[in-house]
Parts: sequence; C-alpha cells; structure tokens
Amino acid sequence: MGLFDVFKKKEVELTKEELQWNKMWDLWTEEKADSPYAELMTYQSEINNGGHMQFFDNVSNTSDLPQVISVLYIILNGVLKQNLVTAYNAYLEYEGNDNQEDKLDEILDDCDNVFYENESEIEQILKGYAATIDL
Repeated sequence: MGLFDVFKKKEVELTKEELQWNKMWDLWTEEKADSPYAELMTYQSEINNGGHMQFFDNVSNTSDLPQVISVLYIILNGVLKQNLVTAYNAYLEYEGNDNQEDKLDEILDDCDNVFYENESEIEQILKGYAATIDL
C-alpha cells in the first residue's frame, strides 16, 4: 500500500457545525446567503483580503455601498460598529483627494487592525447564522 492509499483511506467526517459552516459559505458564493449575513460575510472576506480600502472600492463597484454600510451598522456591535463608522467616514472624506491619501491610509490601517483584533465577534455572529442552515 502506497502513501497515497493511506491518505485516501483516512477520510475525515465533518461535524454538523462544520457542514453548516461550509454550506453557509457556499450560499454566499452563489449569492444566496441571507441578508444581513451576506453583507457581513462580504465585509469579512474583503477586509481579510485587502482591508477596508479594498472593501469600499469593491463594494462600491458592485453594489450600493451606503446600503451595505447601513446593513452592517445594524448587525455589528460596539467596537466593530464604531470602527466601521470611522473607516467609512474617512473614506468619504479623503478618498480621491491625493493630498490626503496618506491620512486615509493611516486611518484605514488603524481600522483594519481594530477589525482583526475583534474579528472573533464576527465569527460568533456567522456561527449563529450557520447553525440555522438546513443541510
């Protein structure tokens, strides 16, 4: 028996929670996840792939950014809600102003760090949503 055969025989069974989590992300990919969770998943994904600037730029190119911000404002709590407001206000104030690009980058970098420090709160919200998904 070769090494590949050993790995092939060691199939891992996922828990119900893991299956629901995977299905939640599949629904998001298919644009079938429920609001406000779909927006929250987009927010988390974009921040983890390029920070608030990427989130704002990508969402403004594909969706109604102010609407998405409104939805996120409703679902986020405390620190993350205030962080989103700070980032969005800076984006509105400084985006497109070449003289203020460094200021915007500094504020958004700080907001990215606050997001990462508190991302577990988003994970908890999404775990709650995933638990409602039928397999």
